[in-house]
Amino acid sequence: EDQVEGRVEETKGTVKEVTGKILDDKGMEIEGNIQKNLGKAQKGYGDIKQDIKEDK
Repeated sequence: EDQVEGRVEETKGTVKEVTGKILDDKGMEIEGNIQKNLGKAQKGYGDIKQDIKEDK
């Protein structure tokens, strides 16, 4: 669940970041970068949870 949500947020952040670059909107670009990185973190958290669950 966290892995999927993380990937979705990462993708949305990437789209927002690229859109900000195209529109020369630094605020949107930064917001997209933050969202992308939070998505990566959430995906990583989901990966760790799954690894722990599988090791039990």
